[in-house]
Amino acid sequence: MMRKYRLRIGLDVDDILYECNSYALKLLRDKYGDRPELQINHITSWGLQGDISDERIPYFNSPKFVREQPLFPGAQKFVRELCKIADVFFVTAVPANCMSERAKRLLNDFPEVPAGNALIGTRKDIVNLDILLDDAAHNISSSMASYPVLMRRPWNADMSGLLSVTSYDDFLHLAKIIGKSFVEKRPDLSAGGVLCLVGPSGTGKNKISAALTQDRRFEKVLTSTTRPRMENEPENQYRFISPEEFEKEENAGAFIETTVYSTYRFGTSGKDIDPIVQSGRIAVIPIDICGALSIKNRYRSKALLVFTSRAKKEILMDILHRPISDADKVNRMLSLDLENRNIEFCDMAVRYDEGIPKCLQTIYEALHLPRASQRK
Repeated sequence: MMRKYRLRIGLDVDDILYECNSYALKLLRDKYGDRPELQINHITSWGLQGDISDERIPYFNSPKFVREQPLFPGAQKFVRELCKIADVFFVTAVPANCMSERAKRLLNDFPEVPAGNALIGTRKDIVNLDILLDDAAHNISSSMASYPVLMRRPWNADMSGLLSVTSYDDFLHLAKIIGKSFVEKRPDLSAGGVLCLVGPSGTGKNKISAALTQDRRFEKVLTSTTRPRMENEPENQYRFISPEEFEKEENAGAFIETTVYSTYRFGTSGKDIDPIVQSGRIAVIPIDICGALSIKNRYRSKALLVFTSRAKKEILMDILHRPISDADKVNRMLSLDLENRNIEFCDMAVRYDEGIPKCLQTIYEALHLPRASQRK
């Protein structure tokens, strides 16, 4: 059961509240002119890039830089709103010579946060919080927070399967979900609803979905993606569209939720779910935790979140044999332990290594549905 007390939320500062990489690149463009390697999308890691953009790193150790970093638009309003629902802490790592400048900025720009809640140091891994928002993947993976959340930036675009957001509004939405338990009302899909299958790569989400949809009471939702279709993959596995089409539809508000997985975009549309639910059937969606939480927020008690698990050795073997890049395999393996935390968000769990029949039996029992022999 989720906590009922006032949440403790930690916010990273650089590239969360204050522009850091983007501001340093602006200073370099002022010095050298506009060059491709001085654009924010060129920065693919917090470390060195091996080109002129590496000259941004010394700025991070400058008190003047820390004193003059611009606030992201909406940062102050975001913190004010967050303080209404949680105790907010700043968790920020800066060199010793910059600590006083960082403290002055935080106290001046965010007066609603108590001075004692500014935690300035380099050991983010020992801070115990309910939720941490950070843009550095290494801070997310080492965090003691119950729910580490990644703010999507170009340098973490290849991280997959983690709780992540792309805006302040997304994070506020997520914090409210975490703060209010799903036990308010038990899921009831007897008159139609949405079943979300959530779990790491290799835990059988698509196979369980395919087995469920052999029953005419279930229907798989067609998710849109910018990922290219794999060899031998069914054409109706996803709705394969270009990044340009995806962006156009996203800007038009077509998607309930969107996410990034292995650098590709995925989106679920209400027009593909609502007719299924309204017909009294159950829409089935293999989806990541961020998307599942958005679905839960929209459909409330008509949504059931099912976590799919499997022995770690079997998951790793499955990932190793997938027709994906080595870098993608490594990222999926690195995110595995963090993804397993997502079971706490779900209404129930099944184990893929117990076999699909057992998984189906558990799901049918949770839905209070008799097993059907009639197939589509």
